[in-house]
Amino acid sequence: MEEEKVLIVEGKSDRKRVESLLDEPVKIICTYGTLSEEKLENLILPIEDFDVYILVDQDESGEKLRKQLKRELPNATHLYTEKEYGQVETTPLDFLASVLRKSFIIKDVPFLPN
Repeated sequence: MEEEKVLIVEGKSDRKRVESLLDEPVKIICTYGTLSEEKLENLILPIEDFDVYILVDQDESGEKLRKQLKRELPNATHLYTEKEYGQVETTPLDFLASVLRKSFIIKDVPFLPN
């Protein structure tokens, strides 16, 4: 059986944007900002054995969340948008696709460069 992939993002609009590009089953988890220790534990326990990827905003709260997740999920793969785009939801789709393509199968969408 193939290992399941899990992608952690901050919010619903991030999830929708990423879902529109993915062409494989990926469990997308929204953190809705930084997490309490209890919420963090509840999030991490069920996904410890999966391939975990983290894509959060390039702002102060995103960096805080990334540090928190790095501690708890040291083997996770971190994906980054550009600082100039700031948030995942405002990152141009073609750039977001190029970031995701390194780890996921992306839909063949005409406006996206290979």
